[in-house]
Amino acid sequence: MRFTSIAATLAALASGLVGASSFTPAKPPAVPLAVRSPYLNAWLQGDSGCILPGAWPRFWTGQIQGWQGFVAVDGVVYNWLGSAPGPQLANQVSLEYTSTKSVFTFDLGGKVNLTVTFLSPVFPDDLARQSQQFSYISVKARSCDGAVHKVQVYMDVSGEWASGDVSQVINWDHATSGTVNYHQFFRANQQQFAESGEIASWGTWYLSTSSGDGLTWQIGQDTKVRGQFVNNLTLSNTKETNFRAVNSDWPVFAFSHDLGDVQANEEERVLTLGLVQDQVISFAGLNGPTAIKGLWSSYYGNDVSAVTAFYNDYANADALSSNLDNRIQTDSVNAAGQNYATITTLAVRQTFGGLQFAGEPSKPYIFLKEISSNSDIQTVDVIFPAYPIFMYLNASLSRYLLDPLYENQESGAYPNAYAEHDLGTFPVAKGYPAGNDEPMPLEECGNMIIMTLAYVQRTGDVAYLDAHYPKLVQWAEFLVNDSIVPANQLSTDDFAGALANQTNLAIKGIIGLKAMSHIANLTKHEDNWGAIADAYLQTWKSYAINTNANPPHTTLSYGDNNSHGLLYNIYSDKLLGLNFIDQEIFDMQSAFYPTIALEYGVPLDTRHTWTKSDWEMFAAAVSSVQTRDMFISKTAHWVGATTSNRAMTDLFDAGTGGYPGGGPTFVARPVMGGMFALLALP
Repeated sequence: MRFTSIAATLAALASGLVGASSFTPAKPPAVPLAVRSPYLNAWLQGDSGCILPGAWPRFWTGQIQGWQGFVAVDGVVYNWLGSAPGPQLANQVSLEYTSTKSVFTFDLGGKVNLTVTFLSPVFPDDLARQSQQFSYISVKARSCDGAVHKVQVYMDVSGEWASGDVSQVINWDHATSGTVNYHQFFRANQQQFAESGEIASWGTWYLSTSSGDGLTWQIGQDTKVRGQFVNNLTLSNTKETNFRAVNSDWPVFAFSHDLGDVQANEEERVLTLGLVQDQVISFAGLNGPTAIKGLWSSYYGNDVSAVTAFYNDYANADALSSNLDNRIQTDSVNAAGQNYATITTLAVRQTFGGLQFAGEPSKPYIFLKEISSNSDIQTVDVIFPAYPIFMYLNASLSRYLLDPLYENQESGAYPNAYAEHDLGTFPVAKGYPAGNDEPMPLEECGNMIIMTLAYVQRTGDVAYLDAHYPKLVQWAEFLVNDSIVPANQLSTDDFAGALANQTNLAIKGIIGLKAMSHIANLTKHEDNWGAIADAYLQTWKSYAINTNANPPHTTLSYGDNNSHGLLYNIYSDKLLGLNFIDQEIFDMQSAFYPTIALEYGVPLDTRHTWTKSDWEMFAAAVSSVQTRDMFISKTAHWVGATTSNRAMTDLFDAGTGGYPGGGPTFVARPVMGGMFALLALP
């Protein structure tokens, strides 16, 4: 399974085929292939040159997920996906990504054009469809030389999808339901709410396609199944029955479609790949730890009905996805040009790929995995940077992210006066009854108040404020005591360490108090916070601004005039429409940022040359047009030129564009929803 076709790759390189591809709108650090949840999260890494033939798709961790595609044209077989040895690599002509699709085109010997689309739809207004952990693969072939050609297409996946521990035994089967043919495979030793290498140790995987005269299938050893197609252009309609470990003769699950005579009109075949889990999260809510079912189960009677419903919905999903793609592309270009669209469109699948939909229609939950940094679940300061995409697409989704945090803390299971940092390690949201979560007291209190008000402003759901008012008051009182002169503590940028008197952290708390003033007015309670926020802001300005600098700017921490940092937390003032922070502060920072910019961005602060692209977009959204466009152009430049090679990192060196030297490697994190900071503004 892990043998790479070195000879084929070298031959393609020598002939100039590999690397000749065009990339629209840019060559990304990694290409999303099937990305819809924390466990369906497969990418083509950038170290392949973003060339699909000859490279194994990988889970966000970098672990191989065996996925192989062949196509035969008049008996000549090409490899269009994966790194199995044997057939020559197809000539990749282009890659285009949109918000929901990665579209590869191949030239097959000058005779046939093959277009393969990896579609991971996003349904912001449809919980039923969004609750499914499935993705589409569309394969289209057409003659490009005016002649008629015989074409057969093949695709398989390996047992690696079902277990991060390849020594585990898997079971499998093949069946049909109506017009849908499917393979299913799963770990024999199911371990609910457990992971191996971040891959789920429970659930059933399905590879599905349409039945028809040209369909054949096979389950068996990788070399035998693939050899069967390469040598015969068809499969045997048989399955091996000796269930075994993933790495024991590498069982694969394959389909082949004979397209017959292919002419100028496209012939399309569609496959789907994904995971079904009956229960998806262990959650300590109001009633203590409970296994929460997947939201999908409220809409579909069982695994197979879910699989077939998703498969049969392809035409609708494709159309809705194209509409969403066009909306985001158009809105992004209108807001700030094509550079901005290059960024936003790459962030959509990555953000939604960190979400797990659970519960039932009357009480849905969205659980977020802090992918790659530490796998925490429902991290408040990861939801916060992701928040703009939900404000833009559908603010109601944000409530389903906030609900688990409120429910756990209002159960009495969290003892601290400040807001909880997270709920545990995905997929076990057990909370912290001992109060021993990572302490970010000011950060999370401010975040929770700001996010709650933003949700209510967009939806009009004032009852939500009434329901959680006592908890909001508790957090606001913490801010009264702690925000103007922050104690030595962590902020969301915890990789940089704790620091006292953080300028940016203080302003978050002060904005949180002003937001609480609005919450009190909306709920017709006495406003005990507005005047305090006004007074704190005046004090903050005297502490936070280095007026002697040229140009003036805020400092990283009070009194340290040799320091500076991105003042991204003032974004919330604009998001909430508070008109609280003086416009002069926005203008001052906007004039300052270009003076410290490096090739790929503006450093987060003076402790490193590292930057965070989510916070850069927060800063950009409230800057002058010229400075906004500077941030955006540098980030778009980074997308196409970075040496990072995995799902888009939010933390990189602003000077080199690579992963931060000596720092953490963040990949595939849902914080990239922050790329929508500009579009989220009212």
